[in-house]
Amino acid sequence: MKVISELYINGKWQTPTADHTLTVINPATQVPCATVSLSNKGDVESAILAAREAFKGWSMTPAKDRAVLMNAVADEMENRYDDLVDAHVMTMGCPKKITGAFHVDCPIEAMRYYAKLALQMEEVEEKGSVLIYKEAVGVCAFINPWNYPLHQLIGKVAPALAAGCTVVTKPAEQTPLADLIMAEIFHKVGLPAGVFNLVFGHGSEIGPILSGHPQVDMVSFTGSTVAGIEVAKAAAPTVKRVCQELGGKSAYIITEDADIAAAVRYGVEDVMGNTGQTCNALTRMLVPSRCYQQVADLAISIAQEQVVGDPLNEATTMGPMSSKRQKEAVLKYIREGVAEGAQLLVGGTDMPGGVDKGFYVKPTIFSRVTSDMVIAREEIFGPVLCILTYDCLQEAIDIANDSEYGLSSGVFAKDKVSALNIARQLRAGQCYVQGSYFSIDAPFGGYKQSGNGREWGAEGMSEYIETKAVICG
Repeated sequence: MKVISELYINGKWQTPTADHTLTVINPATQVPCATVSLSNKGDVESAILAAREAFKGWSMTPAKDRAVLMNAVADEMENRYDDLVDAHVMTMGCPKKITGAFHVDCPIEAMRYYAKLALQMEEVEEKGSVLIYKEAVGVCAFINPWNYPLHQLIGKVAPALAAGCTVVTKPAEQTPLADLIMAEIFHKVGLPAGVFNLVFGHGSEIGPILSGHPQVDMVSFTGSTVAGIEVAKAAAPTVKRVCQELGGKSAYIITEDADIAAAVRYGVEDVMGNTGQTCNALTRMLVPSRCYQQVADLAISIAQEQVVGDPLNEATTMGPMSSKRQKEAVLKYIREGVAEGAQLLVGGTDMPGGVDKGFYVKPTIFSRVTSDMVIAREEIFGPVLCILTYDCLQEAIDIANDSEYGLSSGVFAKDKVSALNIARQLRAGQCYVQGSYFSIDAPFGGYKQSGNGREWGAEGMSEYIETKAVICG
């Protein structure tokens, strides 16, 4: 069992001032896999002040030097690839054979991607007598989720470092191991003391300190909308910048003239990936009424292809939920869907066959779902797909937009041109057209209660940049 007894603050491994620990449970075995020493307010204060002091030098470091360090980090991430994979398998239960593709490859690419963008910080725009400079926002606090721990950490840290910001980060309680490895990597490559600081703790305790601290210039939070509201409240008195990637209930429109077989496969596999623990999963599949039976039959068959079980087994395609709490939440929604009158096509609340322990949930699909049902309106965050029907395309668009969320969406139509016409009418921050997948170049973030600000792409880096105008006489 891994024992994490130190925090990483000001370039040093430090023992927390309080004697409190947290046990991390392997969700596949229900056996403890790590213990973590928790930070208290004093530890967080030390981390913030270290970041504040380091900002003076790091923000003035030539961009090419920051880029060299970031590329060295990417190199070392490649050297620690197996360790990063194991961290996700151990704390999330992600099947080992797909963990690299789901959780590690993109973060390595992203570190190099933003290393290149660092050079843009020294570009000066001239407009007559006006000079426009880019400067780093300052000290950034990151509160990260458990569903994509490394992906979301690097999605924040990489652009922040490229811009010249310094960082205090807090991982989710369930998944601290990837962050620990990254602290070891930053230390090894010689990142200056105080530029990256790592503290551990419960979000309800550490989050308000980070969000409300007057020496923190920006806070980036990924998590539930409810928690995001509290982060925004805590940040408001100091008028700091807030970037939030929150909940989602993304709609996926399949048109009657689409390749139905390809469209349904894409939609089912999208929801089942990462055991449904993906904020932008296309969990509302909208299909023409005339195609319903064909869609239902295909969806059942595709869901049944999933192999649920031991993450270390080569045949496994779906692991457990991340925690007992998350499993119970998902099962509650499945029971609610049945009670509301939705038709359970496949799955349910029983333990999947072949496993007798672990926080597993069957791949589950509901049909005959209507927009007023709880399972169609609230984020379930598990391997649960809702199929809704529509009679005309405008009705499909209206159903898709009838949500308090607007994080992502999808369209599968006859061709790209047809799909793009629909995509432009969807009130969501992203739209996946014709079976497309995540891209680092695509800004990621939501409309409505799915958050504000953007991660990834050049727009993601802009969250960490202040604009200064110098007017010359």
